Order: sequence, then C-alpha cells, then structure tokens
Amino acid sequence: MHRLLRTFTALAALTALGLTAGCSSDSGSGPQEASAVRGPATDGTPAPGGAFWVDPDSAAARQVKQWQAQGRDRDAEVLKRISEQPVAVWPAGDDPAPDIKEATGGAAAGGRTAVLVAYNIPHRDCGQHSAGGAGSADYYRSWVNAFADAIGTSPAVVVLEPDAIPHIVDGCTPAEYHADRFSLLSEAIERLKRQPKVKVYLDAGNPGWISDARKLTGPLRKAGIERADGFSLNVSNFQDDETTKAYGKALSATVGGKHFVMDTSRNGKGPLAGDRQDAWCNPPGRGLGTPPTDRTGDPLLDAVLWIKRPGDSDGPCRGGPAAGQWWPDYALGLARNAKEA
Repeated sequence: MHRLLRTFTALAALTALGLTAGCSSDSGSGPQEASAVRGPATDGTPAPGGAFWVDPDSAAARQVKQWQAQGRDRDAEVLKRISEQPVAVWPAGDDPAPDIKEATGGAAAGGRTAVLVAYNIPHRDCGQHSAGGAGSADYYRSWVNAFADAIGTSPAVVVLEPDAIPHIVDGCTPAEYHADRFSLLSEAIERLKRQPKVKVYLDAGNPGWISDARKLTGPLRKAGIERADGFSLNVSNFQDDETTKAYGKALSATVGGKHFVMDTSRNGKGPLAGDRQDAWCNPPGRGLGTPPTDRTGDPLLDAVLWIKRPGDSDGPCRGGPAAGQWWPDYALGLARNAKEA
C-alpha cells in the first residue's frame, strides 16, 4: 500500500474545515482512551474491558516464544507490548474463510470482537508495493461474499479496502476504473452489513495524504458511506492522535455525521520528520501508539485500533522484507519506542 503508507511530515495550514491532510498516517487517541485500556491476558482473551480479540498465535507471539527459548528474555518481554494487544487480521490468499473463522472463533470463545481488513479490490495499490487484488469485478464479488459468509453471526469490525478511495482522489487509480470501484465498494458494504453483528468502516486515508478532507466527501458518498457504520483513518501510517481525530471530525461533518475508527499501531512518535519522500516506508525510530480500545471518550470515535500489524514491513525499503512480511527487528524497535500511557 505505497500511497496508503506514505506520510508527509509537514502538514499544511488548517483548512476551512479546521484540519489538514495528505498521505497516510497513524492516528491515535488522547489521554482518556489510554487510561481506559486494560492489558489483555496471554491466552488470547483480553482482560475485562478489552473489546477485541488477541491472537495467541500471532507472529509477535511466536517471536516472543522463540526469543525466550534463545535466552533473549529482555527482548521477549518488550515484544509482549505487541503480542498481548489485539491486532487486525488481513485474510490472505484467494480464500479468506480460514483466517476469518480462526479469528471469529477465537473471539467468540472469549466474548470478544474480531477486527478484520478486507483488502482485495481490483487494481489494488496502483501496482506498487502491495499490488494485486482480485482479477475481476465478479471475482471480487465472490471473494467478498466468502468473506461475509465466514463471519456468519459473529461480532466483527471490518475495515474495508484501505487506500481504495484516497487513490481515486489523488489520481493514482486510473479514471477508467473509478466507476467499477465505487460500485464494488458499495456492494461490499451492503453484503457485509447483511451479517447481523458486523460493523463496516470504509477507508478514507489519513491527514497527511489528501490535504483537503472535503475532496473525499463525494467519493465516499459514491461508494455507499451512508450504508456503512463509518470510515477508517490512518491505516498503516504515523500521524498523531490529535491530528487524526480533528481530521476525522471534520470529514464526518461532510458525510452526515458518520463515526470513524483510527489506526494507532505505529504513531506513538508521530511521522518521520524531514523525509517527505520515504517517510511512509519503514521509517526508523517510530513507536507503538495508543493501545486498542472501544472506550474513546469521544462520541464520533468508535474505536482506536491497531489495524496495521506492528512489525509487518511496508516494503523492501530500509532493509525491510517484502510488504506485509514480519520483520522482528523493526517490531522490537516499535515496542521499545512505545508511547507512554
């Protein structure tokens, strides 16, 4: 998700809406959200007050066990700052059902909610680091149907197609694909909302990507935002909490007061300063942000989430592996630099 992950470190002066925008970024939440979070147990079930499922067999959890076996106890303890928090599941491959059923089944066992990301839109990421997606509109419809069927009657939060709308707005996605994309997103919202306990948030980029949030209003409406529960912000990026919340509130005012969720997985230190070109891709010195919670203290902000898995590479830059692959050294750096509650 090249442009999804990109971030500009210098934000423009606040627009008439009272905010700025640009490439993707991490979000965050204020002191109320941080104080409301209670750490999860290590068996995959969050402690009382935690709403979301923690994967007991995540890459971070496996890494903790490996480092413990190698005698790296101190590093293993630090990495628990990731392994013991709920992180979104991005179903891989042509069949999303196995990953979804594992997440929803684990969540149901603990009375929690699974957080899922639907990321398979045709012409995804404009052919960049996270290129791919369904090969046709009909295939995508089938994929979304399988996604929804796998959720069944389980409670789930679905973040729908990170960067799909912002890539239309910034011109990265060619115009000939726009109509199909709007239709597919609208149909996906409708299909997912047939599941009785699903909340759907259509992605809307971040404050460092589209400088005027009002440019997103028309595209979000064309994509069916009125039938969604809201929109998501800051997926896989680094923008700070307050900037993202201000952006979300301003955008909400243009789309009928829709609520939003935001990704705080890596925004604890904010965006990388002084590097506009490559700040989006594995920037050094970043840190974990506000832990996930649905207790935000803000009527428009439904949840603070870790949508991007902390420790997954943004792409083959700064010595990283391919996009989406686990990078333990980077994960450890994020954990060491975690935002203090």
